[in-house]
Amino acid sequence: MRLPLFPLPVVLFPGAPMPLHVFEPRYRQMVARCVEGDERFGLIYHDPDRHGPFSTENGGVGCVAHIVKFQPLPDGRSLLLIRGVERFRVEDGIESGAPYWEALAAPYEDEREDRRGLVPRRQRSIDLFYRVLEEVVKYKQPFPEIDPGLETAFQIAQAIRIDPGWQQDLLVSRRERERLGQLDELLRLVLDAGTLDGTRDDPPFPF
Repeated sequence: MRLPLFPLPVVLFPGAPMPLHVFEPRYRQMVARCVEGDERFGLIYHDPDRHGPFSTENGGVGCVAHIVKFQPLPDGRSLLLIRGVERFRVEDGIESGAPYWEALAAPYEDEREDRRGLVPRRQRSIDLFYRVLEEVVKYKQPFPEIDPGLETAFQIAQAIRIDPGWQQDLLVSRRERERLGQLDELLRLVLDAGTLDGTRDDPPFPF
């Protein structure tokens, strides 16, 4: 598939909503064309402070974004609500006259793995997440609804505010049990610390 690319220092997960404020002229043009077309573009994680200038090198993994709501502003800026659809992998950059990046992209799917026992495995991660909400965050019930019949790590990760590099590692993983393990490790760090202030040397705490 041919995708316009929107590199941002954030990670979009499949199924997750995300608000965006579009102000740079080239991305205003990109959004206008998307709204007139299939309302999709590729959001790909890129932090220029960490990674330098962006390029459409083969292998970059991002998430297809569907524009759910589009609110143009009088000065040309716009407010968007997008939702993640599926992961993609950049196969090749496209030379075009557009001022924004475009690429040929392929679906980026999980590797095959034994799915026996996967639903109870997901439920263990959900229970751990709920423990963090109850014991550390002091979140008032009802807790957010998470369906163990569907991919669970992305459902939980979209609610965690943490370093986007960690989120990108989760997005790139092609084994669900591996993602659940990464998520559980982080949640246990929070439970062990009993705090959200991130004063230890571990990865930044969520929420």
